[in-house]
Amino acid sequence: MSDEILVNITPQETRVAVLAAGQVQELVVEREANRGLVGNIYVGRVARVLPGLQSAFVEIGLERAAFLHVADLWEQRRTTALNGRESRKASSINGGENGKPEPAKAIEKMLAEGQPVTVQVLKDPLGTKGARLSTQLSVAGRLLVYLPQDPHIGISQRIEDEAGRAALREKLKQLIPADEQGGFILRTLAEGASDDELRADIEYLRKLWRDIQQRSGGVNAGIQPPKLVYQGLSLAQRVLRDLVTDRTAAVQVDSRENHQKLVAFAQAYMPALAGKLQHYTGERPLFELYNVEQEIEKALARRVDLKSGGTLVIDQTEAMTTVDVNTGGFVGQRNFADTVFKTNLEAAQAIARQLRLRNLGGIIVVDFIDMDTEHHRAAVLEELRRALAQDRTRTTMSDFTALGLVEMTRKRTRESLAHVLCEACQTCGGRGEVKTARTVCYEVLRELLREARAFKAREFRVLASQSVCDLFHEEESGALAMLSDFIGKPVSLQVETDYMQEQYDIVLL
Repeated sequence: MSDEILVNITPQETRVAVLAAGQVQELVVEREANRGLVGNIYVGRVARVLPGLQSAFVEIGLERAAFLHVADLWEQRRTTALNGRESRKASSINGGENGKPEPAKAIEKMLAEGQPVTVQVLKDPLGTKGARLSTQLSVAGRLLVYLPQDPHIGISQRIEDEAGRAALREKLKQLIPADEQGGFILRTLAEGASDDELRADIEYLRKLWRDIQQRSGGVNAGIQPPKLVYQGLSLAQRVLRDLVTDRTAAVQVDSRENHQKLVAFAQAYMPALAGKLQHYTGERPLFELYNVEQEIEKALARRVDLKSGGTLVIDQTEAMTTVDVNTGGFVGQRNFADTVFKTNLEAAQAIARQLRLRNLGGIIVVDFIDMDTEHHRAAVLEELRRALAQDRTRTTMSDFTALGLVEMTRKRTRESLAHVLCEACQTCGGRGEVKTARTVCYEVLRELLREARAFKAREFRVLASQSVCDLFHEEESGALAMLSDFIGKPVSLQVETDYMQEQYDIVLL
């Protein structure tokens, strides 16, 4: 069945849903206030060089200075690559003797405070960390990635056939203009592209790079760093470039103005896709019509219900994401082993889909229900591999470990859906739990004793939530009275309706 892509655009945010067989497979949200910076090119100014860390901080106009490590300097990368080639050449000529490599330069030899430098964002700012930068620039097209500084031809790792890789490399060499000083990387979509399509992408990228060069000409071009000279495509434009395939039947856009802009963009750079763009004019909201809003709510929940009655419990932490598979209400019809096997098979498909929906990255550990039969374990692993093969993001997985777990990694391409749409609970601080009223009562008693020994006061007043004060008036009234007698001071209670259960203050009177 053909895929369909839905694009919901408002002035504040753009949301994209990819449907296959009528079911939502991927969700992407981009907000104007937090639009990603990866791929943006700036003329920045070196704010500080740190020889001890072999890194520098560069001002590019953001709230925090961005971070540039010596390994991300193009001059350093070029030296490393040349040394590798010279070493291999000398080894082949001298029977294994190494050539004399060019010594790597220290960052303080290449950068100075106040120096303008053209940089590209590798990673968005995250938490207290600034953006990660590189001086090796690249510009992505639909089929190719252009490397203006590096005369190199690369092939996407997802194209695994060695004969096909070699043929593509030779094909691209024939299409590159003779005056080209840079290089290209063929993206996965280029595997079945025609010569005309590749040639059009090459021309588009070369023209785009000439425009960037004109805008980043430095002070002589009237640019005072820091200055943004190239911004990556919007989410709607990236959808056309990256997500639309031959299987895509239609791309529905619910904004007339943006539909016209996308049609103009497609006609200029991807004429074959212009006919797939449709303007949705229905009365019902586009995402509501296709039940995407419900899928978003489900993708934020910790528990995922399987059709059989089994469940997945997904927990996202700083270190990794864990997925626990349970039979839940599924009792099966034959025996326990068959019930477990069927639940695990269904879970394998659901896990792959949830990884895409939630955009979970990094280390992922799956705890399938224990299976005694080796045949069943192999079948579950094969089903999981098959389901993961549909993922556009690179994913690797292992066999079952000694503890019966399946470990995998999924490349982080952007923030997870939960990190984009949610924030840590102000009541529990992101723990998912709050202290009981009784626990808080005992904390209050210990704090009263500590303050009575540290300060001389006529009276102590406890400001706390309704539930804590109610417990002190009822079951813990004796404990409060006993403490009051022990410290020799009266203790009063005052309800603060805006206090959360864990909040309290002690006022000295």
